[in-house]
Amino acid sequence: MKKNRWLIAVSAVFIHLSIGSVYAYSVFQTPLNQSLGWDYSAVTTAFTIAIFFLGLSAAFFGRFVEKRGPRVSAFVAAVLYGAGLIGTGFAISMESLIGFYFTYGVLGGFGLGIGYISPVSTLVKWFPDRRGLATGMAVFGFGAGSLIASPVAARLMDTVGIPTTFYILGGTYFILMSLGASYIAKPPEDWAPAAAKEKTDEGEVVKRPDLAQLTANEAIKTRRFYLLWWMMFINISSGIMLISVASPMAQEIVGLTAIGAATIVGVMGLFNGAGRIGWSTLSDYIGRGNVFLVFFSIQLVAFLILPFATNAIMFQILMYLIVSIYGGGFASLPAFIGDLFGTKQLGAIHGYLLTAWAMAGVVGPMMVSFLREATDSYSMTFYIFAFLIATALVTSIFMKRDIKAVREEKAAS
Repeated sequence: MKKNRWLIAVSAVFIHLSIGSVYAYSVFQTPLNQSLGWDYSAVTTAFTIAIFFLGLSAAFFGRFVEKRGPRVSAFVAAVLYGAGLIGTGFAISMESLIGFYFTYGVLGGFGLGIGYISPVSTLVKWFPDRRGLATGMAVFGFGAGSLIASPVAARLMDTVGIPTTFYILGGTYFILMSLGASYIAKPPEDWAPAAAKEKTDEGEVVKRPDLAQLTANEAIKTRRFYLLWWMMFINISSGIMLISVASPMAQEIVGLTAIGAATIVGVMGLFNGAGRIGWSTLSDYIGRGNVFLVFFSIQLVAFLILPFATNAIMFQILMYLIVSIYGGGFASLPAFIGDLFGTKQLGAIHGYLLTAWAMAGVVGPMMVSFLREATDSYSMTFYIFAFLIATALVTSIFMKRDIKAVREEKAAS
């Protein structure tokens, strides 16, 4: 059956909207604390475990995605994530914190990682002419998943209780992800849209603008792999740090009420999602390397201003900018991988690079919490992250030079 690449993109959105519900996790914290007596740090640990295993499973199962294809991989993700949520309901009904960590954190985390990379690597192959837009659409689903999941989960908990809420969510997400998996598939070998072909004396041939066509083992031996890893690690650490403390930070720095701070958190979700489409689409026009230069330049200025941003409007503008860049980095990454390493084993390379997410998901929130407790202020956090962002800015300049050197070497040979 001939596939429509735009329906492939819709299938990817189905999968990412489902797993993106993990960003709605905070809606469960207070109900679990009040009903089971688990303290907030214990409940938050499950989310940290899930993000850690997301990155870990993406790295380990990238080759599985390449070997078995996106359909099988996405269905495996549906089984793992659905079973993880349903199992979470059982663990809560049994009041088992260890069971909660395993089902939501480990089992669900594996589903998150495999589900995240399965459709994205496929979309890059279906949209060689619009890589940024295509991956932005899918990853937008991941960022926007919480906008749907938060109110639905909150209403369900009030109506049917916490365990049943997880049963319903697990079953629903399994169905949605399975529907997405049923249509998604790799394009035929050497397939490309007309815009990605050029005419020659021998007929139309597919353009090969990528820097190289490397396997995952070959990619990790290049300098640009590690440059990109560091760029992603800093971008994710900076964004997830702000997301993890956005509400108390807004209340402390600019004196917002709890309701006002909660509103900022909700709007940050919108900018997270919008940044995924906006920045990744822009990268199609100005280049992925230039987009990351813009990212770190804006973030450096923003983090240096934030300690003095006592004006609520200025504070919000800076927060929304940083979070949009956080989302834009995720969306631009798969397209950047295709540019640098080709699409031969894009899923596996993407998985390896997402170890930056696993590390950042632990380092970012832990660092801000430690520094806040040690200094009784967020100012030092901003300065330290400004320094780290400066290193990422320098790294992105080295990346541009590395790409230029490889292109010149290819032209000379």
